[in-house]
Amino acid sequence: MTLLKVEDLKTYFPGKSSIFSKKKSMVYAVDGVSFSLEQGKTIGIVGESGCGKTTVGMSLLNLVKPTSGNIFFKGKNITDLSKLSKKEVLNIRKEMQIIFQDPYSSLNPRATLKTILDVPMKIHGIPSDVRQEKIEYLLEKVGLRPEHASRYPHEFSGGQRQRIGIARALSLNPSLIIGDEPVSALDVSIQAQIINLLIDLQDEFNLSYIIIAHDLAVVEHIADTIAVIYLGKIVEQANFSDLYRSPQHPYTQTLLSAIPIPDPHKKRDRVILKGSVPSPLNPPNGCSFHPRCPNKKKDCETVEPDLKTISPGHTVACHFA
Repeated sequence: MTLLKVEDLKTYFPGKSSIFSKKKSMVYAVDGVSFSLEQGKTIGIVGESGCGKTTVGMSLLNLVKPTSGNIFFKGKNITDLSKLSKKEVLNIRKEMQIIFQDPYSSLNPRATLKTILDVPMKIHGIPSDVRQEKIEYLLEKVGLRPEHASRYPHEFSGGQRQRIGIARALSLNPSLIIGDEPVSALDVSIQAQIINLLIDLQDEFNLSYIIIAHDLAVVEHIADTIAVIYLGKIVEQANFSDLYRSPQHPYTQTLLSAIPIPDPHKKRDRVILKGSVPSPLNPPNGCSFHPRCPNKKKDCETVEPDLKTISPGHTVACHFA
């Protein structure tokens, strides 16, 4: 069953206008992203900072209003929530939750853990006796103890705070959870614990995940499909085994070459990119990656490549894939 389908999603922001021109500039944060997600599966969205991956997640939740495109959740178009009733919007909010990147700033420092978990359920009309039982149940599920409910966020470690964020996301029994770099602020050993926790919870509750990350090594362990995004566009998408075994886009090859190998005697051929990411205020013509691509040809500077299928489930936006 297809849980989420995204068609040509675009999210633009107004930029600063020049004193020499009345024309307003636009920041092309997300520029035509399409993908689908099956129930119980995980898609990883990866790319370097500023490529638009977080804006994709925020747009799906309507925390940022999309400029155009379509978002279908369980077959219903939820692109513009203003066209839906209050009850429909509440149901959508209940079904789609997010785990934020910074586990400290996403928690109210003046609220106890009990209040943090209780408020979402109270808003959605869950009875108080059920809420109390659910809080204790969720704490045990994420590796915390019931007596922790009276503590404040500053009394927990970074890993524990992220577990609180996961418990809050689970409190309304969602179908889809978006993880916005959920482990990037944690130590490496804690990252593994949180990833394993997410995998266990997915199996138990039949959850679907969208995991946003800049580290391909993180999504390797949890994602069924990986979408590589650059300058607001998906440049390659494949299941994790195809992507790691046979990356086709030069940008994907670069990201994979940056993953460290835990063996001092083994070396990997690094691909070092020259220059910096072009500004989304003024994206380049043709292929968006051509200013930094080591394999570029003349056509790359003028003709934008289509996202073409090179094998079942493997699509690439490159003229020479």
